[in-house]
Amino acid sequence: MTAGGPGVPEPERDEKGGVRTALAGLTTRGRSFLAAGIAAAVCAYVLGQGDLLRVGLLLAVLPLVCATVLYRTRYRVAGSRRLSPARVPAGSEARVHLRMDNVSRLPTGLLMLQDRVPYVLGPRPRFVLDRVEAGGRREVSYRVRSDLRGRYPLGPLQLRLTDPFGMCELTRSFSTFDTLTVIPRVEALSPVRLSGEAKGYGDGRNRSLALAGEDDVIPRGYRYGDDLRRVHWRSTARYGELMVRREEQPQRARCTVLLDTRGIAFAGQGPDSAFEWAVSGAASVLVHMLERGFSVRLLTDTGNSVPGEGADGFAGASQESADAAGLMMDTLAVIDHSDGAGLSRAYDLLRGGNEGMLVAFFGDLDEEQAAIVARMRQRSGGALAFVLDSDGWVREPTDVPGPENEQEERLRMLRDAGWTVLGVPRGASLNQLWQQADRERNGITAAGLGEGWG
Repeated sequence: MTAGGPGVPEPERDEKGGVRTALAGLTTRGRSFLAAGIAAAVCAYVLGQGDLLRVGLLLAVLPLVCATVLYRTRYRVAGSRRLSPARVPAGSEARVHLRMDNVSRLPTGLLMLQDRVPYVLGPRPRFVLDRVEAGGRREVSYRVRSDLRGRYPLGPLQLRLTDPFGMCELTRSFSTFDTLTVIPRVEALSPVRLSGEAKGYGDGRNRSLALAGEDDVIPRGYRYGDDLRRVHWRSTARYGELMVRREEQPQRARCTVLLDTRGIAFAGQGPDSAFEWAVSGAASVLVHMLERGFSVRLLTDTGNSVPGEGADGFAGASQESADAAGLMMDTLAVIDHSDGAGLSRAYDLLRGGNEGMLVAFFGDLDEEQAAIVARMRQRSGGALAFVLDSDGWVREPTDVPGPENEQEERLRMLRDAGWTVLGVPRGASLNQLWQQADRERNGITAAGLGEGWG
């Protein structure tokens, strides 16, 4: 079977290697026939039975002939794979579509199709394709699902060709791979009013001169090189000199999402661990802020951010918003624990300028790290922190709770510094905590009121 289509290798050309390949492809039935034929031939020679010798030769030659014919078969088959979708949230299913085209002038025999997938995505799919006519096409599909985020290779696709007697089976592999990206779960957040972002952004609304009325225009004196189309004639007549409209660029509210990835700050593993909740929470806030039109920046305790991200982060409410969300989700899909012990690198980046809103997801904080986090508040217009007690996440519900005075002291320290901070219990809903933070931020105690964060 020869190659057709991208990435399909040609079969071996070396004759000795071809013989070994053909013999290695003998099935259990073929090996049994070969062994029985050799045994019958030996017995016929010892006993002097000519008829038994002919039977033995027939039994031994049949699998060899099948292997030779199968190896010499020259089918040209092209294969392709399509993922729908190629990026899927953890716990959701994706469908993989396989397409096989017979590009030769001869029909194929029975084909067995197999795709290699990581064990976390499910069992290895196998399909049996009937005779494919010349120029014909066959399409099959299967589903994959993973509760663990990450990037998983799919492939190579393998074809198994067998003879009509089932004596031999040969395998040919395509060389192309595809990648399925399993991103963190994203929880929809309630649209509440954003307050406390960086100065100049109002309540998160963009302001530009084009949206202002004629009476809101603030003119200035004409300067050499100014565009004459910007001349404000009413002010020119009023002041007796040439006046032009001021250039005012729209300002976009900014938001920095800080994710604590320190390995020492989180205990436990698996899709229900505290770290996975924090990653999913960061993804949810990023998507929510992009949809609200914010310039969003993702930052970790190591100081790393998304490759290709600008100084102000990715802009939302634009044509690039979906691509920005995809890049951030791809980054969060493979993010893992860091070896760092502190949050000083993230603090160094935050204190360089006004970061707008700051939404942070922290693991366990000792006194030193809590002090660093408290100082982060100084350079943000509004600061919201979700602090996860990893011991509470790994402790069974039937266990006696441990002392929480130390955790409460850390939360109190952040509140005193101006943070809106919430402890995250095991299995908590991010949207409910988001609404609770909004009520605390705005001093609202009545449950169910949705005004405040964004």
